[in-house]
Amino acid sequence: MSRGKDGPEDVDATFAEIVADLRAGGFGLPETDTAEATGTAEPESRKTPERPAEPPAVESPPESGWRSGGTSWDTTMFSDDPADDNEHYVPPEPPPLPRPKLGAFLILLLFLAGLFLLILPGAIGVGPTVATPLGILALATAIALLLLRVRQGPPPGADPSNGAQV
Repeated sequence: MSRGKDGPEDVDATFAEIVADLRAGGFGLPETDTAEATGTAEPESRKTPERPAEPPAVESPPESGWRSGGTSWDTTMFSDDPADDNEHYVPPEPPPLPRPKLGAFLILLLFLAGLFLLILPGAIGVGPTVATPLGILALATAIALLLLRVRQGPPPGADPSNGAQV
């Protein structure tokens, strides 16, 4: 085989040579042709008898797509979940909601008053030149108070060196 600087000069001849070597070794030929090509025919006693093809007892619907085994789609989607029979998770009762405090009502009142002054200032008889700054001030105060109420750090009574809390 003659090789050039980057590979064989005649790629087709090299490929044909490789294929011929593989065929001589029996690669790529059907099993009966392999024995004839290599000259190693099996004795009649060692050959497995061919079984006639038996039709399936039950006609199965034609399989479609890449999923060819297991249960059908209808059975999977519309039957009961077998995991529900043995184990059914029942979540615990949630803790009660905390009672709102006076600060929460004050923040809600300032927020609603600020929106009302910005949207409908004429409903209470105040001109837009007075209602707009008052509405913006009320909204800014409500947002500031809301941000001040945000807790920083672990909840009370938690050990910060204990890692993640569940």
